[in-house]
Amino acid sequence: MMFLQFFVWGAWFTTLGTVLTAQDMSGVIGAAYGAVPKAAIIAPLFLGLIADRFFNCEKTMGILHLVGGALLFAGPSLIANKQGDTLSYIILANMLCYMPTLGLSNTVAFTNIKDRNEFPALRVWGTIGWIVAGLVVGGLGMSSSPKIFTMAGAAGVLLGLLCFALPKTPPPSRDKPINIGTLFMVDALKLMTSIPFFVFIICSALVCIPLAYYYAYTAVYLPQIGFQATASTMALGQISEIFFMLLVPFFFRKLGVKIMILVGMLAWVARYALFAMGAPDQVVWMMLAGVILHGICYDFFFVTGFMYTDNKAPKEVRGQAQALLVFFTQGVGMYFGYWIAGSKFEALVQQSDAMSAAIETPTFGFWESFGKMFLAQKPEVDASITQAAMEGWKTFWMFPCFMALVIAVVFAITFWDKYKEEDANTSDH
Repeated sequence: MMFLQFFVWGAWFTTLGTVLTAQDMSGVIGAAYGAVPKAAIIAPLFLGLIADRFFNCEKTMGILHLVGGALLFAGPSLIANKQGDTLSYIILANMLCYMPTLGLSNTVAFTNIKDRNEFPALRVWGTIGWIVAGLVVGGLGMSSSPKIFTMAGAAGVLLGLLCFALPKTPPPSRDKPINIGTLFMVDALKLMTSIPFFVFIICSALVCIPLAYYYAYTAVYLPQIGFQATASTMALGQISEIFFMLLVPFFFRKLGVKIMILVGMLAWVARYALFAMGAPDQVVWMMLAGVILHGICYDFFFVTGFMYTDNKAPKEVRGQAQALLVFFTQGVGMYFGYWIAGSKFEALVQQSDAMSAAIETPTFGFWESFGKMFLAQKPEVDASITQAAMEGWKTFWMFPCFMALVIAVVFAITFWDKYKEEDANTSDH
């Protein structure tokens, strides 16, 4: 279940920008990715009103994945007909089906395991699913092909059918009255009267704006550096995520909340600085380092943030507090991030499209793609086209670099929650 849960998403999400660029539709990248945070904002309402109350979790998951998978099959024809706006609506509809299943899959897992400590061993298969999706897409030479939607749709339908064979998992809030205050996270919002938690939430939302640049446009950028199996290369970020996730508990105890989150923010600064400074000369090692930094960027910030929120919130509102954090980060922050990134990309869309059009898409075997994961061959493109595109990319990446730096400085100055850091550091003793 966990493997397919993230395989479905990873199959199309990572290289959507590459696909749209190859089809002369790069102008709709921001809108297409922007559909995802809209679904993240709406999904908690669906979970609270319906999924948590009326139907078994595994059956709700099954129906949502079947519908979501079927929607993805429309992707290739919409791209072929250059129907970018309709594609954005299809992605939104798909993610409205998909986002609630993230919480439902966790509920199914926690309900049917004997010990909560077994959960990380299950959840890691989700990350593996995302990695395998990237390797398969890259290995089959589909990084710039609309067929990614066909593969994702097939995996979604398969997962939908599998869900009906999962153990019966009754809805956790069956027979409980609908509490509008809980639904709209009122109790969790009260936590923001604490200045440290308020600073944490606001900075978390703001720093997701530069994060959106990576998700939406790295797959557009890497082929212009010379990477040929883009999805495989970007899978390196998830591989590093597994490694650093294992280190989070150790560093959490040693460094505390503030330093951990600050390191995560500064890793984003370093990533975008590498992308920007490496652009003019198309420096391969800088691009690889920027991708591999994803493990620190994601784990040190998001995983630590979830741990801090769990530590900060009273037991009875922890679920609300986690939903509040997702709402502000994956929802509000990422929504504005994709919108701003899309508007900034307009300044270089012509140069980027000219560069992409001049690059011949290579063909290679599945196993050959694993070697191309680390390797790039500088594209043989007219020097003036290359220079214009790379100067545009340098400017593009510098904006999220500086923004992440400013937010990190503000967080370093304004976030002080020493008691909770000490409490977190000693909680295992």
